[in-house]
Amino acid sequence: MAVTRASPQRERAAVRRIRREAERVTGRVRAGRRTKLLVGQLRRGEVALIEHRDIDRVSAEELIAAGAAAVLNCRASSSGRYPNLGPQLLVDAGVLLVDLPDDALFGAVCDGEELVLEVLVDAGGRRRAEVRRAGALLARGEVLDAERVRVETDERRREIGDAMERFVLNTIEHMREERELLCGRIELPRFDTDLRDRAVLVVARGVGHQRDLRALRRFIRDTRPVLVAVDGGADALLEEGLRPHMIVGDMDSASEAALRAGAELVVHSYPDGRAPGRERLEALSLGFRLVPAPGTSQDVALLLAAERGARLIVSVGAPFNLVEFLDRDRDGMSSTFLTRLRIGEILVDAKGVSRLYRPRRGLGSILRRLRAHP
Repeated sequence: MAVTRASPQRERAAVRRIRREAERVTGRVRAGRRTKLLVGQLRRGEVALIEHRDIDRVSAEELIAAGAAAVLNCRASSSGRYPNLGPQLLVDAGVLLVDLPDDALFGAVCDGEELVLEVLVDAGGRRRAEVRRAGALLARGEVLDAERVRVETDERRREIGDAMERFVLNTIEHMREERELLCGRIELPRFDTDLRDRAVLVVARGVGHQRDLRALRRFIRDTRPVLVAVDGGADALLEEGLRPHMIVGDMDSASEAALRAGAELVVHSYPDGRAPGRERLEALSLGFRLVPAPGTSQDVALLLAAERGARLIVSVGAPFNLVEFLDRDRDGMSSTFLTRLRIGEILVDAKGVSRLYRPRRGLGSILRRLRAHP
């Protein structure tokens, strides 16, 4: 049977019609390979250029809050390893999400340049985006629309067993290699901040941290807990009008204003000798304590609170259930899981405290209720 092909004139007309119906986003580009650092510089209506495999929920929420008009990702926004929640949140919020084939665009644009993103539909019905500057084509990428993201997320959920198996195997490996997290061999220096018999609020930038801090206002006002921030958690506290007593971490995502706010600074040093925060604090002429330990900076903050006699530790912004652990999908999440086993009953998530706490109830009352409802 003969196949009838459209004339070149008709094909060109069809392309013009597609272009006229295409979506178009115009905005200044803001580039950063690490999303958590980029969001602090991103302005509303700008185009975020990132390199982030498997965009997680926290990163998506921060990109949305910063007002990104579009996100150009030089890695797979959802690689298929597990059902990460970030892409779904972005497209549901109306952010144009485009996966680029490589990172060449980082070398082709400068911060502040205006880009035009035009979405076209190819012959197979798939949506593609062209990235242009002053009319010149810079890159092409694949648009992740709502329907595609939903279908792929559903497929990943059916495969969650594989992600769970990887997580369990990784946790077992950490139990073999990092026994210090479970048997208490981490050596801690003396701190100026007194944590003994105090409630301690450990704040990280994570899922719903702003909402949780607002819900804890009465608890903070009445119990006056020690405020321990993990890196960028210091800025989260300052944004709520609270001043951290201690900042723990790599010091890479805390602003200089937060580091100079008067908190005791604790640099996380890794088992291989790396201490990423040391150089920055030395350049700022700020004093600090050094804590060598495996795991994440959030683990170190929780462990030092427990080791220094905290009566209750309230965690804000930390992953606390299976979905959140898998969504972060990092090796470090296994050490975080082990840290929670180590600390035990004195650790509670912020959401639990906001539901249990009532004004004028003491810490003893909170602990009794937590033990009664494990």
